[in-house]
Amino acid sequence: MINCIILDDEPLAIKVIENFIKKIDFLNCIGTFPNANDAVGTLKKEKVELMFLDINMPFIDGISFLKKLENPPKTIITSAHSDYALDGYDLNVVDYLMKPIPFERFDIAVNKAYKIITGLRSEKSLDLDFVFVRVNKLNVKINFDDILVIESLKDYIKIVTKNKNFIVHTTLTSFTESLPRNKFIRIHRSTTAAINKIDVIDGSNAYINKTPYKIGGSYKESFKNLVVNFN
Repeated sequence: MINCIILDDEPLAIKVIENFIKKIDFLNCIGTFPNANDAVGTLKKEKVELMFLDINMPFIDGISFLKKLENPPKTIITSAHSDYALDGYDLNVVDYLMKPIPFERFDIAVNKAYKIITGLRSEKSLDLDFVFVRVNKLNVKINFDDILVIESLKDYIKIVTKNKNFIVHTTLTSFTESLPRNKFIRIHRSTTAAINKIDVIDGSNAYINKTPYKIGGSYKESFKNLVVNFN
């Protein structure tokens, strides 16, 4: 799943893009914003991989905002004006969609973004065996091999490792998306488990370090496929 946000000062335009996103099974809209300033907090706190960005907005225009971001998510410009197309491509945007946006054109753009983002994920998962998390204003390194399980605590997560636990201000979905898929699996809406730390599977529970963790109904199929593939 790719987390995305929408920045547009027109409520109708936001509604159109939201409805399009609902038709795409790999997109998850985690926020809509009438101006760029309101989106800053979400961009800092959440793992946003794709941004739908209008250009003419209050306070700061979309192009200027994109230039200010040090590490912007992949971006699809959505605009009623073609004047800024060259600026957009100079900023390496994924695509430039002209309003009114036909769904067929939207589908092409997001599939292009999907290939780029999943490609980057693959490179990341191959290159790194650790992750940095923000704990008490410090960036703490956690090796993937030390993680046993990650549990959701509403707006926070608890990362359970061999030696200690870490409380991090993020969502389970966002954090799970940053982990290598060959090492971790979502087993419940509130739990992500390290695959090689699962010791026993008993009915609807996976045991890690002698602690049972429930396997949610909607995750049983993917979990079952994992077990079959490893047997």
